[in-house]
Amino acid sequence: MKILSIDTSNYPLGVALIEEGKVVGEYITNFKRNHSVRAMPAVEQLLKECETEPKELTKIVVANGPGSYTGVRIGVTLAKTLAWSLNIPLIPVSSLAVLAASGRNFTGYIAPIFDARRGQVYTGLYKFDGDRITQVEEDRNVLLTDWANKLKEYDGEILFIGNDVSIHEEMIKEVLGDQARIAPFVSHNPRPSELAFIGAELEEHTAHEVVPNYIRLAEAEVKWLESQKNS
Repeated sequence: MKILSIDTSNYPLGVALIEEGKVVGEYITNFKRNHSVRAMPAVEQLLKECETEPKELTKIVVANGPGSYTGVRIGVTLAKTLAWSLNIPLIPVSSLAVLAASGRNFTGYIAPIFDARRGQVYTGLYKFDGDRITQVEEDRNVLLTDWANKLKEYDGEILFIGNDVSIHEEMIKEVLGDQARIAPFVSHNPRPSELAFIGAELEEHTAHEVVPNYIRLAEAEVKWLESQKNS
């Protein structure tokens, strides 16, 4: 069983190929470039290096958000196109769950963070149960101050992970003190191999069933809905 995973939901671009519990290949970059130009070539190069033909793939796993609206759309569209053309299942996975999985060796709670501007973050709360990442609090878009105060209710250390943690680190430590732990910088990129590993055990879908999960509407969509309501 060969599984291809794709994540373009934020600045990091990641693709991976796993087979029977082994990471065959993994590609990650983290810089501001157009994923629409780079994602498919990354997939092609990975498969070439791993001497794998597209027809050998048995399923595709995609990080379907939240994150950058454009980034999420690019990854989901690419994954849907591949799954449809190859006639294989497509499995969506929360981008936050993928990021939380980078804290695999932490024994407490894990709070992945994507900045959502204006003091808000995309986040959730996760914990490892053996080898599996499990969700403790559902993914959400929330003010960081409100989220940090909610996490004070939990007994135990909380690992904050993600490239955007540095934006909110001062506030996190101010509210949670020693309860907060900041992941080392080498853990802040979501791992596409973890994405593939998570998706391998989840329910399969057809390409047409999978959609982006933005959690909140884009600002332009909000304004349009408000204008329609007012008119």
